[in-house]
Amino acid sequence: MSQTESLSIGDQVPHSEPIRMRTLALLRWFAIAGQLAAVVTASAMGMKFPIIWALVLIAIAGVMNLWLFLQVPTRISPNSAVLQLLFDVAQISALLGLTGGLANPFALLVLAPVTIAATALNARHTFALGLATVALITLSAVLAIPVRYPDGEMMLLDPLLQIGHWLALIIGVFFFSGYAHRVTAELSATSNALFATQMALAREQRLQHLGGVVAAAAHEMGTPLATIKLVTSELIDELGDRPELSPDLNALRDSADRCAYILRSMGRAGKDDLLLHSALLSAMLEDAVGPHGDRGPAVEIHAPDISVRRDPAVIHALRNLIQNAVDFASKRVQIEAEHDNETLIVTIKDDGPGYPGSLLSRIGDPYLTSRRSGAQRQEYDGMGLGLFIAKTLLERSGARLEFSNGGPGAVVRVTWPLDRLKTDSRAILGENPHHPADP
Repeated sequence: MSQTESLSIGDQVPHSEPIRMRTLALLRWFAIAGQLAAVVTASAMGMKFPIIWALVLIAIAGVMNLWLFLQVPTRISPNSAVLQLLFDVAQISALLGLTGGLANPFALLVLAPVTIAATALNARHTFALGLATVALITLSAVLAIPVRYPDGEMMLLDPLLQIGHWLALIIGVFFFSGYAHRVTAELSATSNALFATQMALAREQRLQHLGGVVAAAAHEMGTPLATIKLVTSELIDELGDRPELSPDLNALRDSADRCAYILRSMGRAGKDDLLLHSALLSAMLEDAVGPHGDRGPAVEIHAPDISVRRDPAVIHALRNLIQNAVDFASKRVQIEAEHDNETLIVTIKDDGPGYPGSLLSRIGDPYLTSRRSGAQRQEYDGMGLGLFIAKTLLERSGARLEFSNGGPGAVVRVTWPLDRLKTDSRAILGENPHHPADP
């Protein structure tokens, strides 16, 4: 997708919504239920720890959560979300400190709030909460009250193992939060890019339908306009002895002639925009080349004269593939099409540096840096999803894509079952029928 397209519809692209307070409260209810079950189970097994203080901490979380849950459902600011998640980290860390610290097998749950933050908040807020989590984990490990077995023996970890558990949690804070934040950001950007593509295709389809309406209106209005001109001409002849009416009648006839000219122009424009539902393959490829034909490298098209279905999604996808070839070509891009009784193949070659061999099997995945710097790359600043969008749209049309090197640069081979694109040969709408109103 080009930068121009993304800017033209950018204000319509959906943005990620802030997290809801009720969502945080619901997640906290699950945490409270788990904490209460763990404390009750440990007590029933005879384990000795400050159970009263542990229940107080759980009760504090429950009371606060009940108050939040009874509030009117609303979305909260990022700062408020950070404070809520910080409360969860502090409550879990304090509970760990009362129940053996890093020796508690449920210590891993302290990573949950920072992971939630990574999926819903920006990097700055996530990093701040991560640092707070590290500090609270360390504090709970240092000040932990050991849990005692029923026989009074303390449940302690070997010092080296305790350091290993602490280090694993610290690494987990940054690994889980970083991974979750990256995946969420990529999914959001990919969703926005596909939404923008769908908007562009919908706009093109609306323009095509509008072109058909214009052509039909121009044709249907020709008959009453011809009647107006015919009656006007007869009035001019019959009222020749009324010279005072001649200027008005002549103006009426000239206006009818002008309307006829406008309608013919609208009819031609409507037919040109619509191209009906089929076009020559070479014309469709020229349409795909359009925005990139004068960007530097020469673009050559070799295609047989067959009629194909003019699918805006296919044109948009081919345009992205051609754009990628032009971006990295040195001097020339070749587009070759061929067909037999069963398949239609379109091959796009460039003379650029080609795809890195180690990435060939992953070409078409989102956010993959698939090409080295090319002569034209500095002239284009897109969304980095062109090949992914093209691959998605073409596969939806029934095509199979193959990426390789040897053009001498990159080669993209797109293969369709012939019956998915080929249509009966017929020309676009001809000239509108002649009417007496036509000059």
